Amino acid sequence: MNASRQGGDEESGLPRPSELLPPLDPEQLDVLAELGRRWPRLAPYRARTYEALPVDPDLGEFRRAEVGRGPFGRLAPIGPLAPPPSGDGEETSTDESPEAGPGGAAAPHHRVRRLLLGAPLRSTTLAHESMRKLVALPVLAADALSSVAYGPEALLTVLVLAGTAGLDWALPIAATIAFLMLAVGLSYRQTIRAYPHGGGSYIVASDNLGRMPGLLAAGGLLIDYVLTVAVSISAGVAAVTSALPALRPAIVPLGLAAVALLLLGNLRGVRQAGMIFAAPTYAFLIAVVALVVSTLTDAAHRDFVPVPPTLPHATEGVGVLLVMRAFASGSTAMTGIEAISNAVPAFRPVRWRNARTTLTWMVGLLIALFAGVVASAHFSGVVPGGDQTVLSHMARLTFGPGFLYGYTQAATAAVLLLAANTAYNDCPRVLHLLARDDHAPHIFQRQGDRLAFNNGITALSATAALVFLAFGGETSALIPLYAVGVFLAFTLSQAGMVAHWHRRRTEPHRRKNLLFNATGCVLSGLVLVTAALTKFLEGAWVALLAIAVFVVLASRVRGHYATVRAALRLRPGAVTHVDARLPVTGAAGEEAGGAGAVRDEGPACRGEEEETPQQVRHLTVVALAVLDLSGLRALAYAASLGQPLLALHISPGEDEADRFRAYWDRWGDHVPLHVVLSPYRALIAPLVHYIATLHAQRPDLTITVVLPEIVPRHPHHRLLHSHDAARLRRALRPLPKIVITEVPFHVP
Repeated sequence: MNASRQGGDEESGLPRPSELLPPLDPEQLDVLAELGRRWPRLAPYRARTYEALPVDPDLGEFRRAEVGRGPFGRLAPIGPLAPPPSGDGEETSTDESPEAGPGGAAAPHHRVRRLLLGAPLRSTTLAHESMRKLVALPVLAADALSSVAYGPEALLTVLVLAGTAGLDWALPIAATIAFLMLAVGLSYRQTIRAYPHGGGSYIVASDNLGRMPGLLAAGGLLIDYVLTVAVSISAGVAAVTSALPALRPAIVPLGLAAVALLLLGNLRGVRQAGMIFAAPTYAFLIAVVALVVSTLTDAAHRDFVPVPPTLPHATEGVGVLLVMRAFASGSTAMTGIEAISNAVPAFRPVRWRNARTTLTWMVGLLIALFAGVVASAHFSGVVPGGDQTVLSHMARLTFGPGFLYGYTQAATAAVLLLAANTAYNDCPRVLHLLARDDHAPHIFQRQGDRLAFNNGITALSATAALVFLAFGGETSALIPLYAVGVFLAFTLSQAGMVAHWHRRRTEPHRRKNLLFNATGCVLSGLVLVTAALTKFLEGAWVALLAIAVFVVLASRVRGHYATVRAALRLRPGAVTHVDARLPVTGAAGEEAGGAGAVRDEGPACRGEEEETPQQVRHLTVVALAVLDLSGLRALAYAASLGQPLLALHISPGEDEADRFRAYWDRWGDHVPLHVVLSPYRALIAPLVHYIATLHAQRPDLTITVVLPEIVPRHPHHRLLHSHDAARLRRALRPLPKIVITEVPFHVP
């Protein structure tokens, strides 16, 4: 097992902003030092102190959230640079409006964004954006618990094809599924204990079975998450239209509106989403428990004699294939069981212990509700059909068309519409892990200003909306796609845990844990094969094809990033042997000396009125994220211009800032370096504020911002890299005398 995933402190399971900035290994550090020793012969500019610059680069720090500039609010709102806190730790006051950006008042859409999403959060508040068990249960278990609204119906829909003989199999199949729920739940308890910092199928399969099984598990999970959103919303809309048939023509608009609501709620962050989505889940639990208890109480008064159902003509006979299809359809009620093991970092400490407790609660409730709904339908004689769901029909029979029926339908619709929130908690985390391992675009590693993985949340919303639209919001059409992905992930995860316990022969309770996981693996594999065979022509082939396409794309993405990393790596062959006799003109020294004296040379140029080269006063700022070949080439280019030069690094935290300064010292500290801390993880906005403030210091200066740019050979690979230069150019365009220069580094 990867030690970084297993060990460490209690917070190590949380994603860190510095994960975007890979460290340098010892070989690269040696090469960096060698390149630094050769620097004086590679570049004529030798001014290494702030005194040699025409401006004061120490502009303070970003103190509080402010609104930035840029189209569509893409520049994360952060505070302007201000003096550092006073010695007593209190921040100095400021008279600036919180709506002001580097160029003046903010646009109205920034205020709307703050109103909808809330104020940005520092990275240090990540530990507080976690959930206690009573909030985590409805947030992470909503998918599994709400599946009792469509899982039993999917089971009965298959059995009713064989008439009364088929329905006689409902209780035995439901008991088998309940046993499967128990086995898989116990298996995931062992997974959480073995992976206390988050052990979803992707991590477990990758660590214990290899990269390809891990990708298959990740593909199954991603398909499951997309379908979770689509199926939950379609089932929720069906619950609404069962109670209000007049809304049936508006199924698709209602579903798309629900996707937008989920997108907005999750962009606000984990804790806010938990508080929003907790109430409907608990309301649904109360409604279903009341319905099951009332129905079974009525059945007890009849000595549990089932009410004869009104059945259509049987179209199939009872056979192994029918029973297997019913079993696979009913097993869709298990979707979401893995969610808690994926989201262990979202719990409050002690995270793994709270996660195991919550998982136990969820599995117990799921078994009770699933078995109770199937038994209630059996004894009340309710079967699928007509324009009502099974749950709606039972509620109408039991409670009548009054308040309790309305409450049950409202709670069912709400929890189904919001059950997709489980996918919103887990899918961005899986994409984050895939991006960390170079199997997905790196933009999925970035957290928004509310500490949510905005790119992953947006991608999930867009994909689920397209699937919902393509299938017209029909739950019955989506169900056949559902079981394959989730049970593929279940099977590979439990197989990985079997391999995990097999290697750890000294672990306590090893045999018991191995038995639990092996049982879960066998049963999950049985459901997987059953679903793939019996539902292949009904739509399971779509899920299988999507998983295969994902594996191919993920492998290609990893190959591209490997090529880029190899090209950018600091390696011994990258040290060029420059002839020591190359001339170094004295102009550089004059420029270096003149840089400090430029403030005393005549009147400063105003506006953009330079007509001769002698009137232009220069400052070159090189923005660096990492010290790789691309960054060093940009530095070399800037230094070769012989103008005052400043290197700038935007750091997401103190640890990363200290690490970058250490690399800079190892290189040789040939150029003044200034590090700006960006506590809200933004990159472009701090750079915009910094350049704007330098411009305000010396309006006569022409500031050239030099950015390293990775240029891949294939155009479609450009989607895998950031486009910060274009965003920076748009943001700085209103300011005069700012030049953006990109130094391309071509990757083969």
